[in-house]
Parts: sequence; structure tokens; C-alpha cells
Amino acid sequence: MEDIIRRHGTAVYRLAYAYMRNPHDADDVFQDVFLRYAERAPAFRDDNHRRAWLLRVTINRCRSLQRSAWFRRIVPLEHAGSVSSPPPADPALSQALDSLPAKYRTVVHLSCYEHMDAQEIAELLGVKAVSVRSQLSRARAMLRELLKEEDEHA
Repeated sequence: MEDIIRRHGTAVYRLAYAYMRNPHDADDVFQDVFLRYAERAPAFRDDNHRRAWLLRVTINRCRSLQRSAWFRRIVPLEHAGSVSSPPPADPALSQALDSLPAKYRTVVHLSCYEHMDAQEIAELLGVKAVSVRSQLSRARAMLRELLKEEDEHA
């Protein structure tokens, strides 16, 4: 189990953080994903199949958590005012990514941070590769527009 976490833990956490935009929720998702892995002990063809399964479970767990009544009623600690999180390396890009709808954030994350191609993302998300390419194209256009607006206001 330690070896699996060492090899795939970073990818699972990064995807959870990209989806949830909160380190505490990302930690919860990370733990849930590896708990499910340990409970089910599925058999895989190879390590790529295992990685795809872990990322798919991560996405499903993030979506479930966001749909929960508890999640919709909480106020993130960052918005509470008394404690602030460290500033991101590029605040404009981070804010632009945060403003994207979840489906676009997910494909951008998988493409840019997990270095997956459109076909791999499509298989993971259960959609067609052409849909992934369209979502990536739309996300890039949205990011360009948001960053352009940010530059104009600066």
C-alpha cells in the first residue's frame, strides 16, 4: 500500500485539490480514495490501469462531496476571515482557474498537471476524446479572456 501511495499519491492529491480548491477537502478525498483502494483491493492489468482507477475514484469522490448537503452549507475557512492561506505563486492564474466550471478545471488539470492526452482523459471521464478537446479549447479561451481582463484592470 505504501508503494501505491508513493507512486500515485501526488497525482491523486493534485487532482483532488484542483477539483475541490481546498487543501482540507483534498486531504479528505485523498484518504477516501486510498481507503477504498485498500478495502476493495481490485486487480489491475498494469500500473496505468491502477492509476486511471485511482483518478476516476478521485473525481467521483470530489463530485459526491460537492453534491452533499453538508458541503453546500459550510463556509470555507479561507472565507472566515480570521485565518488566511498563503498566496498562490501566480494569483491571477489561480483565480482564473478557480472561476472555471468544474468540468473545465478537471480537464485542464488532467492535461496540464497529469500530462494526460485527450484520449486518456476521455477514457477516465467516460466521454469522447473530441469532447475533451472541445472542453480544453473552451477552457483555454476562457482563461485567455479572464487573464486579459485581469491585465486590463491592472
